[in-house]
Amino acid sequence: MEPVTLSASTMVGDHVVNPEGEDLGKIEEIMIDVPTGNVAYAVLSFGGFLGLGDKYFAIPWQRLEVDAKKERFVLNVDKERLENAPGFDKNNWPQVDGKYMDTIYGYYDVQPYWKK
Repeated sequence: MEPVTLSASTMVGDHVVNPEGEDLGKIEEIMIDVPTGNVAYAVLSFGGFLGLGDKYFAIPWQRLEVDAKKERFVLNVDKERLENAPGFDKNNWPQVDGKYMDTIYGYYDVQPYWKK
């Protein structure tokens, strides 16, 4: 596979849908694991109305697929599962440590990149 690169700033604000095309929110941030250079997770805002009451979710980067034609991401998770996912308030970000990352990656059934 050939490398594909995109600027992180162009992905922030991109919409996220599930495979059925239902809107799951948008990318708010892309979080980098600085020591390894891996993308640790994307922060997805979901819920609320016109940005009010949105809940934020850390989504392991490996769970997102790029739909370049439509300039969006596809997350293969139904809305109910996302609504029940561990999330956080946009004004109260979590303390990111190994336990938090294990919880997030476990919820989405993703093998953590740091354990490969």
